[in-house]
Amino acid sequence: MVFAKDMIATFWFVLAFSIASLTVISRARAGKNIPQISRVPGLDALDEAIGRATEMGRPVHFSPGIGDLSNAQTLAAFPLIGHVATQCARYDTQIIVTNRTPTVQPVTEEVVRQAYVAEGKLDRYSPDSVRFYSSEQFAYASACVGMMLRERPAANIMIGGFWAESLIIAETGSQIGAIQIAGTANTHQIPFFVAACDYCLLGEEMFAASAYLSKNPILMGALVAQDWAKMAMALVIAAGALVATFAPKATWLSDLLKK
Repeated sequence: MVFAKDMIATFWFVLAFSIASLTVISRARAGKNIPQISRVPGLDALDEAIGRATEMGRPVHFSPGIGDLSNAQTLAAFPLIGHVATQCARYDTQIIVTNRTPTVQPVTEEVVRQAYVAEGKLDRYSPDSVRFYSSEQFAYASACVGMMLRERPAANIMIGGFWAESLIIAETGSQIGAIQIAGTANTHQIPFFVAACDYCLLGEEMFAASAYLSKNPILMGALVAQDWAKMAMALVIAAGALVATFAPKATWLSDLLKK
């Protein structure tokens, strides 16, 4: 067996991570116990927002962002759309899902439709609930703004991949008095959501929420394995800090990681 120079430590780390991921996923698929995923606080806010919209008799708006089906953030938004649509169907609350990408439109249509089917209320499902506005970024943002000013949703939920249009939509939601829940993994947009929205799913919390709601064994297993990898890296960093502090001349740890 031949290893690339300076990649031995990386090889063993990737191998250990792969084994851990496959083991946890296999256990999840078999219905065996795996480490539990904590409920993200922002999920409680979703139910609160839907309840507020129901009491006020106003719709709930959900935007999965402007990413396409190759964007992990868009895929993570689908279970959240399903959860919101299920709650809206249960309480007879209007839901409006707006899309910017043509390939995302049929997926969100089916997610919302299946939510109504699961609640036994297919007759209440309206194809107009899921809308395609424009494939152009700011045309989509403008259409969302217009819809929000006309129909005044009581809850504005923005979870997915967002870029420069994020604050345009969130600021409009703030102006109309909607309770706003947002989440994205785009770090350059998170500050805007924090400033304009009531609740935020920060970065990886969005993926954790998606796994928690979907109960998909692959998502849950991968999430648990990723947390283990983070803890392992945190231990390595802590060990490196201790070695650098109390034995600055020792090079065994750095030499090991360089291999």
